[in-house]
Amino acid sequence: MFVDSVEITVSSGHGGAGSRSFRREKFVPQGGPDGGDGGKGGDVYFVVDRNTDTLSHYKNRRILKAKNGQPGQKKRMFGKSGEDLILTVPPGTTVYADGEEWMDLTREGEKIKFLEGGKGGLGNYHFKSSTNQVPDYAQQGLPGETKEVRLELKLIADVGLVGYPNVGKSTLISALSNAKPQVANYEFTTLTPSLGVVDVDMFHSFVIADIPGIIEGASEGRGLGHEFLQHIQRGKTLLYLIDLSNYREVTYQYDTLKEEVANYSEELGARAYAIALTKMDALSFEEVKERTQELFAHMGIEANAGMERFGLSLEQLSYYSEDEKNPLRFVLPISSAARTNLEPLKYALSELCQEESGE
Repeated sequence: MFVDSVEITVSSGHGGAGSRSFRREKFVPQGGPDGGDGGKGGDVYFVVDRNTDTLSHYKNRRILKAKNGQPGQKKRMFGKSGEDLILTVPPGTTVYADGEEWMDLTREGEKIKFLEGGKGGLGNYHFKSSTNQVPDYAQQGLPGETKEVRLELKLIADVGLVGYPNVGKSTLISALSNAKPQVANYEFTTLTPSLGVVDVDMFHSFVIADIPGIIEGASEGRGLGHEFLQHIQRGKTLLYLIDLSNYREVTYQYDTLKEEVANYSEELGARAYAIALTKMDALSFEEVKERTQELFAHMGIEANAGMERFGLSLEQLSYYSEDEKNPLRFVLPISSAARTNLEPLKYALSELCQEESGE
């Protein structure tokens, strides 16, 4: 089960109490105080582990607590420290507490202390003096800390796919990568996000994220898209998928998707993006050309031969911008089923990811 947001209560351990003890041995009169210190309460740590990709193991564990420190013992023996609470999370997890972001965990193996365990109390041995040779008291351990925490997982991907339901996102990610999302001819086939690694050459690859389809009003909570838009927030770029064969006009699809993403996040809406016009194999060449030109006219751009460098043969249907300040980098008609123009798409996306990374 994929879970990307949970609310839990975490507590560090209470410090152990100091011991109130006196030395009692034969032939040792007036042995004096010998109470040891209490053990420190366990700390709370977050650890990033890429071998997990969901927060589901916290779904039914709402209260988590580190172990308390053990009380001190006689003969000045320390109490055992409490066992730390280790919270394992996947890369891309953000920790919120007290209404604000506390930490953003993205690096594999990263280990960060979140809550400090309570300090153990001092035993009565520490309180002896020339004026108080028989101290009959010891400190109680200090309490640990408790916080209500919200964990939110935002998958780490280079390219986020955005499109209406049944536009071909799952088919595309399965064609470009080794990911195997569910593919079917009905809307909302994708119910959970999925990631795929696209190998470009021996030295370059990028991660692509597929999320459930976006519909009108998604930014206000309609459908499944809003719940999962967070998973494309970390991406370097967005790839909008527009279905050439859909009953919705291509201009309507484009305007709606851009609006919903911008309503969800202004920063996300202003990010560099590209457009793939999907399912071109379902139409005749003239129909593909007509609908492509319709979108170009609506966007105020013209087809050019800029995609030639990626091996594209249908230049009159594509657009490429060499201006890195232009958020729209390219438009390309594709067919995932027939694998038409997938290689140019892969290379163009790889170059865009490298530009956005500053490589």
